[in-house]
Order: sequence, then C-alpha cells, then structure tokens
Amino acid sequence: MTLKSMTGFARSDGHHDLHSWAWEIRTVNGRGLDIRLRLPSGYDAIEQPVREACKKRLARGNCSVTLAMQRDTSNVVARLNEDMFRQVADAAAKASGMVDAAPPTLDGLLSLRGVIEMGEVEESEAEAQARSDAVLQSFTSALDAVVLAREDEGKHLAAVIVALLQEIESLVIRIENAPARTPEAIASKLHEQVAKLLGEDSSFDEQRLHQEAVLLAAKVDVEEELARLKAHIAAANQLLESDEPVGRRFEFLSQEFNREANTICSKSNDTEITQAGLALKAAIDRLREQVQNIE
Repeated sequence: MTLKSMTGFARSDGHHDLHSWAWEIRTVNGRGLDIRLRLPSGYDAIEQPVREACKKRLARGNCSVTLAMQRDTSNVVARLNEDMFRQVADAAAKASGMVDAAPPTLDGLLSLRGVIEMGEVEESEAEAQARSDAVLQSFTSALDAVVLAREDEGKHLAAVIVALLQEIESLVIRIENAPARTPEAIASKLHEQVAKLLGEDSSFDEQRLHQEAVLLAAKVDVEEELARLKAHIAAANQLLESDEPVGRRFEFLSQEFNREANTICSKSNDTEITQAGLALKAAIDRLREQVQNIE
C-alpha cells in the first residue's frame, strides 16, 4: 500500500565554513497544499527553489518550513573608523586646553560609539554560492525525511482504514441477512399489529393484508443501499492500492458511505436492523475522521 498521511516532521542540520543551520519541516492536515516559509534575512534567493521542491514532493497539507542560521563568532572583525577617531581626538585635545582636566586616554577614545565598528569578514560570490548550495542540499535531506515520515504514518493509517472497512462490510452483511427484511416477516408483524387493533373482530381481509405487507416491504427495502455500500467498499479498497494521492476521493467516498447508512436507518422497521445501522454510522464516522489525514 502506498497511502500517505499529511502529518510529518523532520529536521536537518548543516554546516559550511563559518555558518551552521537547521531546517525544520512540519506538515499537518489541510484541504490543499499551503507552504509557509520562515527564512532569515539574506536568504530570499532560496525561497523559490524550496517552494518548488515542496510542490513536487507534497500533494496536500499545511507545510511549515523554517530555516535557522547561526554564524561563527570568528566571522566578526573590528574595524577602526579613522575619520571618526580623528574628529574625536581633535575635539578631546581642544577641550583639554580649555579646562583643567586630565587628557583623554586611548581606551577612552576607542570606547566611544562609532569609533570601533564591528563587521563580518567579507565573503566572495563563489563562497556565498557554495554556502547557498549546501543549505539547499540540507533542505532536500529534510524534505526526504518528512516524506518518509508521512509514508510511515500512512502505513498505520491504512491498517486502521482496512479494519474499519472490514467492520463496515460485516455490518452490511448483518443487515442484508436480517430476517426482518423478508416480506413474510413483514406480513407476520403487520398481522400481529392489526390483530391487536381489531381484537376479537377477525373480519380483516387477509388478501388485503398481504398486499399491504408487500407494499410496505418495497417501501422499506434497502437492497439498493446495501448494493451501493458494497460498491463503495470495493472502491475504497482500490484507493488503498493507488499510487496517486487519494485523500480527496476518499473524503468524497466517505460522504457517500454516510448517505447510504442514513437512508438505511430511516427505512428501518426492525430493532436489529436499526442497531446494525447505528453501528454502521458509527464505523463510517470513524472512517471519515481517518480519511481526513490522507494526502
């Protein structure tokens, strides 16, 4: 089975020269494919390749992609703003001649804002491209991992759905074989009800009673609903074997399951069929909850 879930999580760490990073990809249920990226400043160029890669590998789900970057402290250097320093030194020398005070020290001048500027070691275009390529390669590893996680979750999901389909099938057979569905059973029940109403008066026409029983049997017959449920079960089993994303079709099919179960319950004139119909609705509700996780 190739069923995939829409739920998955993966993390991939990377390092290149003076940079280290971590990708995190988290996917949850969604009607379509919604990709949300959180990239640090300066990495806008990789947004489009990341989105395209997600679109190729993921069909549905809300996908959150986060990139956290960290720079090595050795990548930072201190530079002297020479123009600022000369201006400050000249002003300090001029001020020292105007008041009786000790001349300013070098460390005092250097501690003034703007005299010392902190900056990064300049990176060549080739180095920047190599880092960008390494970051994207690390993202591919994270995307592979989240796809694998969705496949693993899909295997568990498929097992649950198979069990639910088997339960639904057994309930369909139970309703199909219910003794109360036969015209004879309906006629007997109708005869008992009429007898209670008439009491000792036995003038009721047996032929008319039989005709009414046949009409009532046709009215409450659920043969078509049972046939459609069997067809839906077969279709669901085919979807489980499909190599394509089948989540939307499974959701539509589960709605059709529910429609037939509702009709059976509304037509039921027997306690056993009603109980089986309610159990059928409960199983279908659980099926609907599970198929909402399918990609």
